[in-house]
Amino acid sequence: MMNDGLSIPIPDIMDIEPGSLASFYTKLKARGMTKVGILFDEFADEHYRSRLLAAAPDGVDVEAVKYRNEQSIHDLISRAFEIDRYDAICAMGGGAVIDAGKYIAFSRRTPFISIPISPSNDGFASSNCSLYVDGKKTTVPARVPYGIVADPAIIETAPRPLVLAGVGDLMSNITALYDWEYEAEIGAATVHAFASMLSKKAVNSFIRTPMDDLYSEVFLKELISSLAMGGVSTVISGNSSPISGAEHMISHALDRTANKPQMHGVQVGIASYLMALVHEHRAERMVKVFERTGFFDYVQTLPLNRDEWLYAIEIAPEMKPKRHTYLHEERHRNRAKELLHTDPVLNRIFAEPSALE
Repeated sequence: MMNDGLSIPIPDIMDIEPGSLASFYTKLKARGMTKVGILFDEFADEHYRSRLLAAAPDGVDVEAVKYRNEQSIHDLISRAFEIDRYDAICAMGGGAVIDAGKYIAFSRRTPFISIPISPSNDGFASSNCSLYVDGKKTTVPARVPYGIVADPAIIETAPRPLVLAGVGDLMSNITALYDWEYEAEIGAATVHAFASMLSKKAVNSFIRTPMDDLYSEVFLKELISSLAMGGVSTVISGNSSPISGAEHMISHALDRTANKPQMHGVQVGIASYLMALVHEHRAERMVKVFERTGFFDYVQTLPLNRDEWLYAIEIAPEMKPKRHTYLHEERHRNRAKELLHTDPVLNRIFAEPSALE
């Protein structure tokens, strides 16, 4: 479904500056949001809950909304109508709690404020979330964030693998856009020009960022803002196509079938490099980014199973049967599986554990 372009909800609050959490309530109060519910995941609850609740000024009633690590759409719908009515629902933590908060806010038609504590994927800014529907991980529509508050001083405490996962997820814009344009060429989709431009600008801006220090304020701000731009592009297009193509389908297939799936952004990053090779489009640029950031060095230490990836490539089209990406065609699936055996970089990544010792 394509957005009609007449009314596009985009974040009104976009604060990616040091100290942004300190001015969080001021921005809400200025917009008449004086009753606020906040979900925290386990890490955020331990490290930030007391500080954030104590910072509420006079005139703002803030409550911690109990979060039970629900990821089932049915549980979240029930949870949404168990809680009080709030002027804004916020979620602080990683992707799971932010997805939960987004869906609860969507169910209650309440503005949602996203407070990520790591840049591991673009979920904190998108209009979709990944939930279990009848036991299967499924992408479902949710509420686009009314606000995004990401303090680099907090983000810089995220473990390095989470930062690298964000890099992997962002680089998938390249292959996602190529798949989307291919679908348009064969008459299977229509590309929304502005959404495509925004997604492209996001990844191209990031590529030009200095990458010698993944925890520099410049790098983290660019990564977060670029992920956010990609998320907003999905609101404009009305679907996930600007940032999600065959590489995401491989990751979704791995989530369903792999013995121990890796982080979303890690799987997507590897799959993006693979699809760039299949597309024969910007693979060299992707290699440069993944080498400069240390992404390839990190994923080489993981226990990746080549057979699981081969199977994920084969069933990837089943993840989104209504689309027509490169992997929806057998010849391209065969090429992807061939590259998993023959490409030198992928051979290094999928080396047997003994070869890494």
